[in-house]
Amino acid sequence: MAIREILLLGNPRLYEVSERIQREELPMLGNSIRDLHDTLLDFRNRYGAGRAIAAPQIGLLKRLIYMNIKEPIVLINPVLDQKSQEKMTVWDDCMCFPDLLIKVERHRRCRITYRDQEWTEQTLFLEGDLSELLQHEYDHLDGILATSRAVDPQSFALKSQKPFLK
Repeated sequence: MAIREILLLGNPRLYEVSERIQREELPMLGNSIRDLHDTLLDFRNRYGAGRAIAAPQIGLLKRLIYMNIKEPIVLINPVLDQKSQEKMTVWDDCMCFPDLLIKVERHRRCRITYRDQEWTEQTLFLEGDLSELLQHEYDHLDGILATSRAVDPQSFALKSQKPFLK
């Protein structure tokens, strides 16, 4: 439908908690999903990165995530309901701060339950980088940015410094 502006770090809307989507809103989600798709692909073309986007990143404060890795997946009202005890430390990036990396700790495995576009309940069991990705996007729905999850005050770096990071 349209490429939307991605809200950037510092925008107060990024820190707001998103509202649940009601079933009766389902027919109206099509345009928002297409906007998320178009915005994600545009970001990917410009920056060579981007696998998922949460609705709050384009100013839509709804519990909606669009992921496109091998195929598009729409997660409506996702609930991160299981997280492994085992964690991993990663350098996280975000469309809201495209030149910055943040060292964060995430759960190695997680389960996310959500509604699809037909309002059918679905479940994804994720591990590794996909677990990290969905935890990152899920945080956006609760107004949490990776900057709030930094391991310590030295956990910020410019992407240009990536070859030096451990």
